[in-house]
Amino acid sequence: MMQIVRSTAIFLALFGWAFGEDRKSSYEVSEVYEGLRQQALNVKSEEAGSFSGKPVWAVLMESGHSQAAVTLVAVGDSGSSLYFSSGGGIIGAAGLENVPVASSDFVKLAGTCLHDMKKTEEFPIVKPDYTTFYVLTDKGVFTYTAKTDDLGENRDKLSKLFHQGHHLISQIRIATERREAEKNKKPN
Repeated sequence: MMQIVRSTAIFLALFGWAFGEDRKSSYEVSEVYEGLRQQALNVKSEEAGSFSGKPVWAVLMESGHSQAAVTLVAVGDSGSSLYFSSGGGIIGAAGLENVPVASSDFVKLAGTCLHDMKKTEEFPIVKPDYTTFYVLTDKGVFTYTAKTDDLGENRDKLSKLFHQGHHLISQIRIATERREAEKNKKPN
């Protein structure tokens, strides 16, 4: 009987390892990223522009890739940023073209998804191949984690939130590229 228990324990341990249940992030995390991430997780309602005083005012969407975690931060309509765990990113994109509207839409949609999330006081950095949402509310921080592929392929109940986050990332990218192009224009 003891041999069966031991064999089962070994099998379950190997099964969990093989299928990534205990996979830790394989990337290093810069101090700058940790600081910016911590700051975003602690943003107050008063800092959220027109979302100040509302029940939901900020969302973080973190996706784990093989080399880095990428964190999208949307604070109401007043601030959007994109951080890379390896360092760098785009900070303060709110004043760029369509970014405030996309940020606002992302935060509003997150507010409708709280029933699928759980309250948390722990904020581990996302593992590779997963995406985690953190939603800042007047009742605390709520979270949800799913496989990135499932979210992207509309196989998860929060796929719509994931796609709205990617819409915001696109708006940040477009606005940033336009701003850089204008900056690099040579006078005639």
